[in-house]
Amino acid sequence: MSEEAGRKPARVVVADDQTVVREGIVMLLGLLPGIEVVGSAGDGHEAVELVAELAPDVVLMDLRMPRCDGVEATRRIRSEHPGTQVVVLTTYADDESLFPALRAGARGYLTKDAGGDEIVRAVESVLSGDAGLSPSIQRRLLERLSEPEPSSAPESSPAADAPDGLTARECEVLVLIAEGLTNQEIARRLHVSTATVKTHINNLFAKAGLKDRAQAVRYAYANGLVRPPTR
Repeated sequence: MSEEAGRKPARVVVADDQTVVREGIVMLLGLLPGIEVVGSAGDGHEAVELVAELAPDVVLMDLRMPRCDGVEATRRIRSEHPGTQVVVLTTYADDESLFPALRAGARGYLTKDAGGDEIVRAVESVLSGDAGLSPSIQRRLLERLSEPEPSSAPESSPAADAPDGLTARECEVLVLIAEGLTNQEIARRLHVSTATVKTHINNLFAKAGLKDRAQAVRYAYANGLVRPPTR
């Protein structure tokens, strides 16, 4: 993607809520061939606004951000500004982060240990219509495709008998809370990050109007998600 080859540099916006990380990424991109950083955003809402204002070629998008997270920002950008591609650049490579981002329209997915060359290749790939995925992400996608289809309802949709519109995964997290597991133990049980567990807990607390784990336990029993132990 060099200017010597007659192609203009890719105009890139960086979105990350951590100032030090965001500034470091911007500095790194400034050293890479074929990339011009035209703006940076501290959350997903700012990223959407910058895309509307600057019409960049690519957004490098973090996922865990306040106000509007990376998945929702990606969905809005791809819907409202289809000329801008999104490459996720995040710390998280678990299924709960990867698949929602790809379903939202991200064409690339890198973790923050990616080197400069890998970022350039991802940007080049998405601009040429290909996917810009790191090798580890490609392997995970192939593993997921080779897994048998689950017989239960998909995690992204509400469980059949779930109260208050809870998703199947949120119900699963709620049951584990009722069993007394900590966030770290739930993360290990579900093979996801603790940040993902916290997101599910925040979502289910908001939907069910819960304030703490004690209320969550009572809610789980009251709605039949957990049965009292038999004597």
